[in-house]
Amino acid sequence: MLAPVLLAAALAAGPAPADAETAGVPAPPTDVDTSPLPIKAVRAFEFLTFDRPILLTHPGDGSDRVIVVTQKGPIFQFPNDPDVEEATPFGDLSDRVVYNEKQNEEGLLGLAFHPEFKTNGRVFIYYTTTDAPHTSVISEFKAVGEGLDQRLDADSEREIFRLQQPYWNHNAGTILFGPDGMFYVAFGDGGAGGDPLDNGQNVGTVFGAMLRLDVDAEPAEGKAYAVPADNPHVGKPGALPEIYAHGFRNPWRFSFDAKTGALWLADVGQDKWEEINVVEPGKNYGWSVFEGFHPFPPDRKPAYTEGEGMTFPVWEYDHETGKSITGGVVYRGSKVPALQGKYLYGDYVSGLLWALELGPDGKAKSNRPLTGHKHPMMSFGEGPDGEAYFMTTFGQLWTFAAE
Repeated sequence: MLAPVLLAAALAAGPAPADAETAGVPAPPTDVDTSPLPIKAVRAFEFLTFDRPILLTHPGDGSDRVIVVTQKGPIFQFPNDPDVEEATPFGDLSDRVVYNEKQNEEGLLGLAFHPEFKTNGRVFIYYTTTDAPHTSVISEFKAVGEGLDQRLDADSEREIFRLQQPYWNHNAGTILFGPDGMFYVAFGDGGAGGDPLDNGQNVGTVFGAMLRLDVDAEPAEGKAYAVPADNPHVGKPGALPEIYAHGFRNPWRFSFDAKTGALWLADVGQDKWEEINVVEPGKNYGWSVFEGFHPFPPDRKPAYTEGEGMTFPVWEYDHETGKSITGGVVYRGSKVPALQGKYLYGDYVSGLLWALELGPDGKAKSNRPLTGHKHPMMSFGEGPDGEAYFMTTFGQLWTFAAE
């Protein structure tokens, strides 16, 4: 752990000034409250540990149970009870999931329950498959049974999307149903470094983009899903109609605000800048010609250096503060009122945590560090009661409490 004085200083770090004045590019926010918030991370469900927990969620069926997804394939469930001593299986896809410690951005990466899960039992899972190298699959499964006796039927798999990745990294992994009932997934730029295939600015590929699909309507020809007619690129020559927004590097985690429906996305940076975006349809979030508010590479001179057509982040921080952002959730629980409406996120490398709040103008109002924690967080999640959690590489689950 850092000494208290050093920790407070590191936690309070805000965005550094722009590298240079760039015409047409907004300046990063500076008039922002970065004073420490007297909120700490505390162990949750402290009798339980997991092997690489990648997601904490719940089925939304009134059963008051928590689901923990692990990167190697097993999926667990347990009562939403802080004193619970045992987690039971919900499913296990170990036989079809690839995980390699040296290529640890693959594996079982995402799970989403259908909004009508209580009546239809539909579960969607994103994973890297064993049947082809570096290949991402999104499939639908059925769950059978009820409550803690419910199990995922592994034999019910119906593949709805398959993507051959050019490299092993930047697979992103979040899948979610939005408040509009549509299915959202984001993919990274394909991997390696520096976007070597120039995918980030190419709306003719799913790489570097967020997709919005309809998995309830009659599928489009040759697809296992329908394309919503109001997607922003429908009918545009050369653009994939599935694309909702683009210009992302590795959008590892995104989430919807349970109250407002706003779509928050943290994009993992490369050379110097980590960023947070509030995603809107049809917008271009800059990668790989911008990293945060800054041209990429820094000496880039041709097209896009003036930021034309770009949407810039609501927040960024540099690599003196952290080197791999882990996107979180807007807090809508009841146990920690001081966090209400704030976006909780952290950094995987530095282990630091913050609470970001926007003002009425949509700009950062405060980015306040939380105290007393320095562990690498893999992911964030929400329990059935709306409380926020995060997971560490040590297999622990954590939540938040006032100092």
